[in-house]
Amino acid sequence: MTPTVRLVEALIARPSVTPKDEGCQALMAERLQAIGFECHTLTFGPENAPVTNLWAIRRGHGHATGAPTLVFAGHTDVVPTGPLEQWNSPPFAPTYRGGQLYGRGAADMKTSLAAMVVATESFVAAHPDHAGSVAFLITSDEEGPSVDGTVKVCEWLQARGERVDACIVGEPTSVRALGDMIKNGRRGSLSGKLRIQGVQGHIAYPHLAKNPIHLAAPALAELTAIVWDEGNDHFPPTSWQMSNIHAGTGANNVIPGELVIDFNFRFSTDSTPESLKERLTAVLDRHGLAYHIDWALSGRPFLTRKGPLVEAISGAIHEVTGIETELSTSGGTSDGRFIAQICPQVVEFGPLNASIHKIDEHVAVADIEPLKDIYLKTLERLVA
Repeated sequence: MTPTVRLVEALIARPSVTPKDEGCQALMAERLQAIGFECHTLTFGPENAPVTNLWAIRRGHGHATGAPTLVFAGHTDVVPTGPLEQWNSPPFAPTYRGGQLYGRGAADMKTSLAAMVVATESFVAAHPDHAGSVAFLITSDEEGPSVDGTVKVCEWLQARGERVDACIVGEPTSVRALGDMIKNGRRGSLSGKLRIQGVQGHIAYPHLAKNPIHLAAPALAELTAIVWDEGNDHFPPTSWQMSNIHAGTGANNVIPGELVIDFNFRFSTDSTPESLKERLTAVLDRHGLAYHIDWALSGRPFLTRKGPLVEAISGAIHEVTGIETELSTSGGTSDGRFIAQICPQVVEFGPLNASIHKIDEHVAVADIEPLKDIYLKTLERLVA
């Protein structure tokens, strides 16, 4: 059993359901301190559910104060297990079946964390006088609200004047084979809760009421048909989707007084939160609706074009696996959206994502060492 596999097992065995860390970061920090890293444990959030974060850095000996700095980023928290009786083995007891390692967090993303740590240990042993710097930014608040994790650490780093030049987030990005896809950007996410006002009344006397469902229907039909943008070479077109819709008192003889709709924009760099808000409210105004919207911007789009980081990790993937990786901006949001605000180059790369958040989450054992080797060779290409 390799050091990487042993560390994956140790991390999976800790039931770090968000926002708990359960000692995962302390285990990583102990390994990193042993090879010369300066480690900071940063705690944010409420006292009854604090979020634990780790910033660790080993400064290089380059002429520009150890530049460039390559950051490995990720999260130790995992999603809840779901019904335990549906698991074929306990979710926090690492178990092997059919060449797979099973456990909650195996794919998302404790295998990546272990591979990053062991790759860094190997790199430091081989290159003790490396020119560039290596850092880790780890949180226990990625699977939850994401308000006391990476975003707060990035603010802390800015206040300290820390320079970060490139970042690899260990999200599971591979689709059919390890290395077939990396994320070099993500769409933005803008959500809203729309409340459309009517007048409640008896359903037999509609002239004495105003049905907000009927009033809203034409506007909603128009919103679903709008082409918000065409996308571009890096992003698909912006989409608008309703996720929840509710009205009524529960009685079938009452016209409701309010219609509440949850919606979300996943938007490309061809749109901005401001332009989307303006266009959506213009439709509602044109239809004469009485409404209120609570907006929530959870992330702006970011894009890392081909350059030193993309070339380094793509080259490392090809060297280890023989695969020509695909650059993609598909999928949901990640903590890369926060890091991109302070770092010019951010990509995501990790194991296969087919089982993430599912019952019997797993990772192929045969992929663990190659993943570590890819991270190691990326280090060698960028900071040696």
